[in-house]
Amino acid sequence: MRILIVEDEPDLIDALSRTLREEGYAVDTAEDGEEGLYKAKTWDYDAILLDIMLPKLDGLGLLEELRKSKATPVLLLTARDTVDDRVQGLDSGADDYLVKPFELSELLARLRALIRRSTGTASPQINIGEVTIDTASKSILKEGEEVNLTAREYALVEMLALNRGKLVTRTTLYEHLFDENEDSLSNLMDVYVSNVRKKLGKDFITTKRGQGYLISV
Repeated sequence: MRILIVEDEPDLIDALSRTLREEGYAVDTAEDGEEGLYKAKTWDYDAILLDIMLPKLDGLGLLEELRKSKATPVLLLTARDTVDDRVQGLDSGADDYLVKPFELSELLARLRALIRRSTGTASPQINIGEVTIDTASKSILKEGEEVNLTAREYALVEMLALNRGKLVTRTTLYEHLFDENEDSLSNLMDVYVSNVRKKLGKDFITTKRGQGYLISV
């Protein structure tokens, strides 16, 4: 899953980026509202962490412009904590609101919930045959036994599972699993798919040649 952080505090950007990458997310960053809006409109992110107080274009202005064309889940991050501030943020198109300072564990939980809701998945657990994907703990069980996947392999499975029954193109997978600073090899997705099949079963992921991949319902 690919996340955009729009924040002008360098220490917070570093902390959030490091934490999210450790959780297996691909992460892009922007330090002002204009850059954030450009990236948010250019790429399809799974969620955006958006500060309200930003140079050049504030977070609410960015959000209002973004909502004219995209429904990307947005979690507002702000030091403003009055009811009116929260109402204004939500009415501007935000999906959730987190007041600074916050615990990283709460931010991660809210982020996971936003991504689940955006794909129409209510439960953190997704059951596909004998395989259970737990999006809260980022773990996978097969016949009750935990399966060790790399962070990128897990991200691939989660992306396909959240869109189960739907074809996900190779381009979409690359855009959601790699950030702007990564050089992805053209055959890298085939390697990840092959590794997942070895661990979860050769029929777990279906290839539609020349189109993409899917996990059947």
